[in-house]
Amino acid sequence: MSSLHDYFRNALRWRRGRQDSGYDKMLLLTAAWPLRFDSYLIRYPPGAEIPPHTDPVSRGRHYRLNIVLKRSPIGGEFICSAPIFASARIKLFRPDACEHSVTRVEGGSRYVLSVGWVLGH
Repeated sequence: MSSLHDYFRNALRWRRGRQDSGYDKMLLLTAAWPLRFDSYLIRYPPGAEIPPHTDPVSRGRHYRLNIVLKRSPIGGEFICSAPIFASARIKLFRPDACEHSVTRVEGGSRYVLSVGWVLGH
């Protein structure tokens, strides 16, 4: 965000996620200094899925911590080729370096708290 005005215009509102994959995200907090980071609440309604991809950054190393707040009864599984740490509800990974995806959500919504940061920019 380039200014506080941009933050308030974009924060705390549901927005369509990238890749036309059916998920929604709500910006909770972001900063560019002293550490570039963002935090989102992500909602995956039934039918949402994210195809395998990476999230390149122009400089530095991108890290992301995803905490599953509510699981979907069927599907909605996070798949990552090389997570730093993974448990049933906690996923720490490098989205710029590791291909990752989410399987199709069925039977109920999935909610994730996602915090990302870039080191070495």
